[in-house]
Amino acid sequence: MSAASERREIVIIGGGIIGCCSAYYLTRHPSYDPLRHKVTLIEATEIAGGASGKAGGLLALWAYPSNIVPLSYKLHADLAKEHNGQERWGYREVGCGQIVTRGRPLNEKKDMDGGDRGSSLSLQKRSEAALTKLKKAKFPQDLDWIEPELIRDYESMSGPGETAQVHPYLFTTSIAKLAEEKGAEVVLGSVTNIGYADDAVQSVTFSDKGSGESRTIPATDVIIAAGPWTRAVMPEAPISAMRAHSVVIRPAKPVSAYTLFTNIEIPANFDPAKPSRPTVASPEIYARPDETVYACGEGDQVVPLPKTTADVEVDEARCQDIIDQVGSVSDLLRNGQVCARQACYLPNVTAVRGGPLIGHTGTKGLYLAAGHTCWGIQNAPGTGKLISEFVFDGEAKSAKIGSLDPRNYL
Repeated sequence: MSAASERREIVIIGGGIIGCCSAYYLTRHPSYDPLRHKVTLIEATEIAGGASGKAGGLLALWAYPSNIVPLSYKLHADLAKEHNGQERWGYREVGCGQIVTRGRPLNEKKDMDGGDRGSSLSLQKRSEAALTKLKKAKFPQDLDWIEPELIRDYESMSGPGETAQVHPYLFTTSIAKLAEEKGAEVVLGSVTNIGYADDAVQSVTFSDKGSGESRTIPATDVIIAAGPWTRAVMPEAPISAMRAHSVVIRPAKPVSAYTLFTNIEIPANFDPAKPSRPTVASPEIYARPDETVYACGEGDQVVPLPKTTADVEVDEARCQDIIDQVGSVSDLLRNGQVCARQACYLPNVTAVRGGPLIGHTGTKGLYLAAGHTCWGIQNAPGTGKLISEFVFDGEAKSAKIGSLDPRNYL
C-alpha cells in the first residue's frame, strides 16, 4: 500500500499563515482523500492571532530565500485569481521604493510651502520647485502623500510585477476557511505533548481552549508551524523570537499604492517634551487597499516571548514613536486617525542567517515549517505547497530547498 493510500492522521500545530497554508495545500494535493486523510490544525488562541494578523503583508520577488520566493510569489497570484483575493484579502501589485527624507519637529505647524496644516487643500500642494526636485530624484509623480520639500533621495526597489501585497489577517483567515471547506478541521487548544513510538510520531496532546480538558488525538504526520513558539513543542529547534511593533493609520484622505522603506532624519528636540539629539529612524510604511496605511518600526528583544499570542505586551511609547516618525514626513498621516497600536513576535532561525526551516526533521512523520522571519506572509503559499509534497510524496517537488532542510541544524 502506498503512503498516500494509507489512513493518515495529519496534525498541524499553529494557526498562523504557515499552518493555514499547509492545511490548504494538503487538502488540495492530488493524493488527498478526505475519506482516508484527516487534517487537523491546532491553534492556541485564534487564527492569525500573532504576526500573521499584524504583519505588513508585503510580497516581493526580491525577498529571501531565493529558492522558494519565485514559487511562493506566483502561488500568491494564483490564489488571488482562483479565490477572488483582490476582494477577499486585498491582493494587489504595488510600487516599492527606498526614500531618504527629513523629518519635521512635532510642533512644526506649517507645511514647507507655507500652507496651513489644518487645511485639506494644502495637503496636495506641489510648488514648481518641489515638482522639479521630485523629477530630479526620479520620484514617482503619483506618490503624493510624502511632503516633497522634505525628500532627500528616492530609489525604486522594484519594477512592475515584482512587488505586491495582501492584508495579512484577511489572507490568513480566508486561507483557513478555504482549507476547512475541503475537510480540514480547526481546533483551538495549546499543544502540550507530541507522543512518539519507535522513533515515529504517534499522537498529539493538547489542552482544549474552551473546556480546559486535556485531549489526545492520533497522528501519523505532525507539522510544527508554530512560528516563534516552535520551541515550546520542539525545544531543540533553533528558532528565536523578536518583538515588532506596528500601527495602522487611516490617512486624512486615501493615498496611492506604495510600500516605502524609509530613512528619516529626526532633528534635535524632535519632541519639545523630550530633549533629544539628532538621529535616524527607519519605519516601513505600506499603503493598503482598504484605505489605511500600515507602519512598523524596528524589532526588540526587551520582553521575552509570552505563553501565547493573547499575552503579547504592546509598548505604547514604541507605537507613538512610529506615529510621530511617519507623521513628520506626511501631513496625510499626521492628520490621520490611528486605528491600531499592536505588537507581535517574529520567528528567526538562530543557527543560520535568514531561514526558514522546511521539511523532514529526522523523526518519522515529523516535519518543521518555521523560522520565516519577516517574510512569512510572502513565503507561506510556497511553504504550504512544499509541506504537502513532503507529506504525500516524501520529498519537495516544486522547489530545490536542500539548504532549508531542518536536519542540517537539529
